[in-house]
Amino acid sequence: MAWLYVLFAAIVEVFWVIGLRYSDSVLEWTGTIIMIIFSFFLIIKACEKIPAGTVYAVFTGSGAAAIVFIDFLVFNADFSYTKVFFIGVIIVGVIGIKMTTDDKQTTSVYEGGE
Repeated sequence: MAWLYVLFAAIVEVFWVIGLRYSDSVLEWTGTIIMIIFSFFLIIKACEKIPAGTVYAVFTGSGAAAIVFIDFLVFNADFSYTKVFFIGVIIVGVIGIKMTTDDKQTTSVYEGGE
């Protein structure tokens, strides 16, 4: 379930990043702020089961890759094979992190662990 939180946070990130770029009205800015809060709520929930560094790396990598592809497809950004190659490297890294991360997070010192 924690990985679903990371996935949904990355999806929501796409919306708030687009909102940061294109919001013009109070209503659009309000929606953007709500998406930011919701995204970070999902990240916090994921950090309850997965190490925070892993969550952050996967969240930012996945979100960045998605945003670049949306820029290519929707907003007519300049396409280059070099960008696609490096986005592919990010995706491979995200998959590698997912495959090598244990979902059980150790108990923190603040919760009584050592």
